[in-house]
Amino acid sequence: MTERHLQPLLHDLVGVVHAPTSALGDRAGQIRPAGVQGVFHADARVLSRAELRVDEREPEALTYGPDGPHGARFVGLARWLGDPGPDPTVRVERVRRAGPHGLDEEVRVVSTATTPVRATVSVDLGCDLAPIEVVKSGATATPIEAKADQPGELSWSADGITVTVTGEDARAHPGRTPRLSWPVDLAPGGAVTLRWGLRVDDPRAVVAAPRAEPSWSRPEVRADDRRLVRLLDRSLDDLRGLRLTEPAAPGDVFLGAGVPWFLTLFGRDSLWAARMMLPLGTELAAGTLRVLARRQGTRIDPTTGEAPGKILHELRRHEFALGDQGLRLPPAYYGTVDATMLWVALLHDAWRWGLTADEVEPLLPHLEAALGWLGEHADADGDGLVEYVDTTGHGLANQGWKDSGDAVRFRDGRLAAPPIALAEVQGYAHQAAVNGADLLDAFDRPGADRWRGYAERLAARFRATFWVDGGPAGPRPALALDREKRPVDALTSNIGHLLGTGLLSGEEEAQVARLLTGDALAGGFGLRTMSTDDAGFSPLSYHCGSIWTHDTAIVLAGLARAGFREAALGLAEGLLGAAEAFDHRLPELYGGDDRTLLGRPVPYPAACRPQAWSAAAAVLLLQAGAGLHPDVPNGRVALRPLAGPELGALTVHGFRIAGAPVDVQVDQAGRATVTGLPATLRLDLPVPTPRSAPTLVPR
Repeated sequence: MTERHLQPLLHDLVGVVHAPTSALGDRAGQIRPAGVQGVFHADARVLSRAELRVDEREPEALTYGPDGPHGARFVGLARWLGDPGPDPTVRVERVRRAGPHGLDEEVRVVSTATTPVRATVSVDLGCDLAPIEVVKSGATATPIEAKADQPGELSWSADGITVTVTGEDARAHPGRTPRLSWPVDLAPGGAVTLRWGLRVDDPRAVVAAPRAEPSWSRPEVRADDRRLVRLLDRSLDDLRGLRLTEPAAPGDVFLGAGVPWFLTLFGRDSLWAARMMLPLGTELAAGTLRVLARRQGTRIDPTTGEAPGKILHELRRHEFALGDQGLRLPPAYYGTVDATMLWVALLHDAWRWGLTADEVEPLLPHLEAALGWLGEHADADGDGLVEYVDTTGHGLANQGWKDSGDAVRFRDGRLAAPPIALAEVQGYAHQAAVNGADLLDAFDRPGADRWRGYAERLAARFRATFWVDGGPAGPRPALALDREKRPVDALTSNIGHLLGTGLLSGEEEAQVARLLTGDALAGGFGLRTMSTDDAGFSPLSYHCGSIWTHDTAIVLAGLARAGFREAALGLAEGLLGAAEAFDHRLPELYGGDDRTLLGRPVPYPAACRPQAWSAAAAVLLLQAGAGLHPDVPNGRVALRPLAGPELGALTVHGFRIAGAPVDVQVDQAGRATVTGLPATLRLDLPVPTPRSAPTLVPR
């Protein structure tokens, strides 16, 4: 029988990150030579083992928790040492902190014993320099032999990468099991701190750590619902650790997608995360836009998916190959159907939040190129819709945000055949055309009428082809159209992304809101990716029944802004409940089981955590709570708070509009006050009356 390689599980591991370095170990603090455990740096596993022992025995794990934005603390016991009796008297604490070029650990041994304690503390090490795709596939790599050229130092080298581990006052043992060791001799009540660190020299890495501190504001938040405060605090710590730059342009910061699989530049993920972060400043958006603009497509290349004006999907140091799946992606891969339109949306939204003309104008040629791709390359068959197909046979079969091979299914479970036109992609295209026209007009560039006409025709085409009979729940937009232009009639979360794109009429938005709040989609801790009534539904399917944090947050924000208050509140409750269950670090996705099954969400075992757009979703939730929607170019700010009687009072000090700090206070009755607005902006009042789309999920 052929051995089956399985993707390693992540849900029970503890991670620390300071991009491009991350580390994953178990809850005892051990990094074991198994699965995905290890220290990673820019797509390579630079340490595959770091197991702590005291007198050749592992400390008994007690607890763990975060230690600052880049660290974790683990507490264990050495009960075989110290005084006899039921109370432990020798405690072992391990503090792990990731850094931009490696990792540092402190091991503190504390005795409360009445007699001296003598022991040997050791850390067994290993390095295999396995590429991230090898780890992801479940395959193993051969450990590299360690060298010990200096006292207390071990090193490994291969493929242009050099890894060095140094133990302060330690003895280094290269051997078959490389090890650092320290003799420990404690007086009664004594303590000792042992230190070791790892450094990586990786000149071929395509990403690097920023030199400066985060540019975004860190708001001070008071909320009746303390879950929101705890979620925001942890999320901002994680976002701090996910920041990256390119080595050749260290001033332009973007967010790496997630630990461990995607800690690099991802067009769609980096764009959505930067868009969610706009309430805290426009600098991250500007950096993300510039990084992707520099890599914007200029030619037709079927191998990479590149086309003129197209925005990159992902960047790696070498080919990303998952042999068992037949997937082989080149280092710079453009196989995404939506990143180009999301780039336009981010530029437009950053401009509305106050990105200056001096920063917008250099990007306008890239805007025109992106719109050119939309008009000339995004509709291969000329039917007026945006579709995708992988012509290589080894790229991504699906190229929307639900990019797994089985993500696009009919209601009866059949897979749709490409080319595929996704529902939400038509919404993104409509929004990009309208947003692009607004920017062209504002900066006296030609072509705005062309793109408004494009948007009108797209809306008419969508209305004629995508709406299907949904039975008792009423009509609904299909998930997609397949190769034969048949509507893929599954009910999915994709339709929620249409809210606010301008593609739907008011009545159509109300119908979509009703569908989104039914128990079949919203009965879990957030929004399921597929309805429980569809044959393809599985609560632990990657894209056909699970719940994605960013997906729920995007739809929640769209519902809130469109005035569907109760529907938005139901999804907010689901996200906040999930945040509590995951120690306020929301993962990439989790199970779509009903809330009543366990009273807590079921982990998806291979989900990234932390992940950029999941962490940034906390900021989007905060913005929805405050209801702040600026339009700096037109001199106005709309206010539609979700906070109030159900969510509770909310006060935020430190939003940023046009570079100015802005505060919002919403009381328990939903009355809002805004202070700090620049004099050029006016507040649009009164707040519109909520629209009717009652949630069917009890809160």
